[in-house]
Amino acid sequence: MRPPIQRIESRSVTELVTAELRRSIVAGDLAPGEPFSLRRVAEMLDVSFIPVREAVRNLESEGLIITRPGRSAIVAPLDLEDLRAIYRARRTLEPEIAARSCRVISVAELDRLAAQAEDFGDARHTIQTVYDSHHEFHVALLAPAASPWDMRLMNLLWRAAERYIRIGFRGAEGGAGDNHQHQRAHENLLDAFRGRDPVEVREAVLVHLTHNEESALAALRKATAVVEGQVEQKGSA
Repeated sequence: MRPPIQRIESRSVTELVTAELRRSIVAGDLAPGEPFSLRRVAEMLDVSFIPVREAVRNLESEGLIITRPGRSAIVAPLDLEDLRAIYRARRTLEPEIAARSCRVISVAELDRLAAQAEDFGDARHTIQTVYDSHHEFHVALLAPAASPWDMRLMNLLWRAAERYIRIGFRGAEGGAGDNHQHQRAHENLLDAFRGRDPVEVREAVLVHLTHNEESALAALRKATAVVEGQVEQKGSA
């Protein structure tokens, strides 16, 4: 007789390879535009070629990798117009979900998120150390009114934006001033949610997204200028 509870299988090799390649790309360890060999990746990860090929297909569908004839690929270059398109879609989707969520999210959940927002102000944080909890904060704010399809779309957009944000602010030290602003921006969102006014919440989310987009674009322009300068120096050496 089949037991009522089945043994849970470990994550597939393809899932693990996909996760590691995604991590390397969004963190900037694999640089935008950098070519790489699928067989070389398989050797580095000590896996067969097949899961690497499948992982690359997965990441190509997410817009992180571009495949080329043969068995090589490149990390998708950064495109500031892509980032603008991501935020246009977020401004269409997130404020409306937030306007519904503010009416049903619990006081206990808002209190929990307030403690999380306070932690954003820690001067020791950089975008690399705080990004995951920042993502979780926004998921928790919207989840009470989000359908499964809403979450699928938002996760796609958040994942697409992640690489731009992590690379744009890579190396930034944060500090008390910047991190306090980050804390206050999220406390402002919570204040709007506590008011339970959908109009006010919709506007607060729009303001938050617009500010984040402008900051990310400025940081990426600066990061791109640094990279281009390094390339020019190498070319003249």
